[in-house]
Amino acid sequence: MSQVSQGGILTRRHFLTMVGYAAGGAAMYQAMMRLGHAAEGSYDGPIRLEGKPKPGTSVVILGAGLAGMVAALELRNAGYKVKILEYREKVGGRNWSLHGGDSFTELGGAKQDVKFDKDQYINPGPWRIPFHHRALMDYCKRLKVRLEPFVQYNYNAYLHSSKSFDGKPQRFRHIHADFQGQVAELLSKAINTQALDAPISKEDQEKLLEALRSWGALDKNMAYVKGHASSEVRGFERDAGGGLNAEPTFSEPLALSDIVRSSVWHNMGIHDLYEFQQTMFQPVGGMDQIGVAFGKELEGLFTFNAKVTAIKQGDGKVTVSYTDHVKGGEHTETADWCVCTIPLSILSQIDVDASKEMRAAIDAVPYAPSVKIGLQFKRRFWEDDEAIYGGISYTDLPITQISYPSGGMNAGGKGVLLGGYMFGPSATEWSSLSPEDRVKHAVQYGAQIHPQYKDEFENGVAVAWHRVPWTLGCYGMWTDQTRKAHYDNLCQIDGRMVLAGEHASYINAWQEGAILSSLNAISRLHSHIVGNQQADSKGA
Repeated sequence: MSQVSQGGILTRRHFLTMVGYAAGGAAMYQAMMRLGHAAEGSYDGPIRLEGKPKPGTSVVILGAGLAGMVAALELRNAGYKVKILEYREKVGGRNWSLHGGDSFTELGGAKQDVKFDKDQYINPGPWRIPFHHRALMDYCKRLKVRLEPFVQYNYNAYLHSSKSFDGKPQRFRHIHADFQGQVAELLSKAINTQALDAPISKEDQEKLLEALRSWGALDKNMAYVKGHASSEVRGFERDAGGGLNAEPTFSEPLALSDIVRSSVWHNMGIHDLYEFQQTMFQPVGGMDQIGVAFGKELEGLFTFNAKVTAIKQGDGKVTVSYTDHVKGGEHTETADWCVCTIPLSILSQIDVDASKEMRAAIDAVPYAPSVKIGLQFKRRFWEDDEAIYGGISYTDLPITQISYPSGGMNAGGKGVLLGGYMFGPSATEWSSLSPEDRVKHAVQYGAQIHPQYKDEFENGVAVAWHRVPWTLGCYGMWTDQTRKAHYDNLCQIDGRMVLAGEHASYINAWQEGAILSSLNAISRLHSHIVGNQQADSKGA
């Protein structure tokens, strides 16, 4: 029998069940949507590679993403002769920003010319840096990459359900305050009737009630109702002013049953997850500024437009075959050792000399589909009209979210929104559309949240990661089963080759995972090389 009465009234039992479901549902939803695992990086400072390799010991590094460039930087500094082969015409890999004037051609030949103004950009790949990603933060400091706050949590952004509240988006602060306030009211009633499972003292009950009154913005009668206390949290209908008629007007809370049935609470807990807690950061001018800084530091070590076709091991060497996919021509690069950071989605299609265990690990990991859409508007209407400065609005529409730029706030002029960020089956569906249709649909859906889209939209760009030639997907999708069967094998030094990248970490999809994987791989590789040298000298 349903826990809701036949009259549709939400009972306490049903509500408390829903609260528990909400917590679990939010966690499950975010587990599917989030990009990585909530794991703090194990970084404890700059790497220290003890001992020196023999003069002239060479390492070829495949891929100029962050994992590859970290390996190149540290191995060069340790005395190795380093060369980097990179498929693209530039460094960075998925550390990528599209600026006005750039162009991008995806698989299938669809070319997008980015028509943003010169000072505007979108990050198709990583777009934020958690405070606890200490390795990435440290490299930004060492390479003098300027950072600014990334606004993840904005109480004035929206939670939107197309099926609830007549399809009208609700301010995050309204849903948050009303949900929290009415939970506090129900808990206070449970305490007053001594309905808690564990008995507590009268003094503790009084302190807990006092805490609930403050936490939930309850009135003197322990009720969450329209009034000063609730309006101080959710905002006033009319804010306080100066002079005559300056008194603020209290706002009307949403009904608890409406909030619960709307399911917008699915997104309320996202900002409490470890990965998304403030303070978060972004590089000034685009995420690609990190790759640019690495590139300047390693200038002269790159061979660009190099499409790797084979990796062969033998006679104490590694030989990498590649083609120049722009000018044509077959080439090889031979080195003593190889650090391979090519995404597994690409590496699985390359002829690689590796153990059967390594080969199975490479083939075991599929890559997540994802679509990101950047939209430029004539003016920053979200700031001018709605006082939204940074942060993210969430919706049940296919675009899933709208992220407002954290840079250039209150400066006026044009702006670029992240107008959609899709994963899973939805991303696969959107990937099948032309870039123009992806942008068109994003504008149509976004207009349900911001009607200004219709008049203010100028142009857009849409990156479908399964159509990005150098990665064929967004990030490696491990499961518990595949990790147990293949992860350790993937990370082994296999002959004269070791793999690195976010796929060889427990922090998938984050740049921190790529960096920590690289540091771990080259530490083990260096120890292996120096150890073998010492063994050879003793043997001699």
